[in-house]
Amino acid sequence: MSLALDHVVIHVIDLEAAIADYTAVGFTVQRGGTHADGATHNALVGFADGSYLELIAFLRPSPAHRWAAAAEQGREGFIDFALLPVSVAAVVHAARSRGLAYQGPIDGGRLRPDGERLQWQIGTPPTPDLPFLCGDISPRSMRVREGDVRVHANGVKGVASITVAVANIDASLTRYGALLGPAALQSAHPVAMPGLGLRSVSLPLAAVTLVLAAPGPDSHDGHELRAVLAQRGEGVLGLALHRQGGAPAVALPRDRTHNAAFEIVPAEAASTP
Repeated sequence: MSLALDHVVIHVIDLEAAIADYTAVGFTVQRGGTHADGATHNALVGFADGSYLELIAFLRPSPAHRWAAAAEQGREGFIDFALLPVSVAAVVHAARSRGLAYQGPIDGGRLRPDGERLQWQIGTPPTPDLPFLCGDISPRSMRVREGDVRVHANGVKGVASITVAVANIDASLTRYGALLGPAALQSAHPVAMPGLGLRSVSLPLAAVTLVLAAPGPDSHDGHELRAVLAQRGEGVLGLALHRQGGAPAVALPRDRTHNAAFEIVPAEAASTP
């Protein structure tokens, strides 16, 4: 089952500061509004490829919230990512038929600053190495605006690849096969990461490469990734964003991205995982 990347979620402590910082590194940032539960508000960075970044901050303590741990720990950076289904119910049903216990559809929504109320449904995964699902009830153009808001001073057009830290490649591949279908596993192939001591495998999403990365079998392999897994568990590790032109790849300063690891790469490089 082909699913596209919908968005990547970045927890920030101060939304106004994050808006200023992401603007300073060349992104066009749009205010999103307050979510239906009143616990969080957000801002968005939309891309020409239809995906987007969500900068999210808590307005009040919300212990039952699925991202509450990041707020309680004061930890900024990537906390989740979502895939875009035509039907959340259909994807959840297909995953469950393959033994993967996604939950949903669950109703969600947000009130935009202009007063427009958005509605969507989500499907939640059983393990943190997997994405959640986010499918629109309102027209998607209301949630993910089009036009000049998708043009960025840094030239970014979209997401080339997303790397997810996992504890066990084989277990995660089995789960992704249950989510995406057996054909996705047939397209999986190893990714070389010389000198890092990692075992990495890529899977195709629509227009985006998903890379699963785990420490190698030796106890000394991938010690930095082992530390990440011990500190915050499985989840998004980094994003490669693509732009037109031949400028060399550049890493964005993490003090400006609120601890989210981004690399901007030429579109030509983005075509090769």
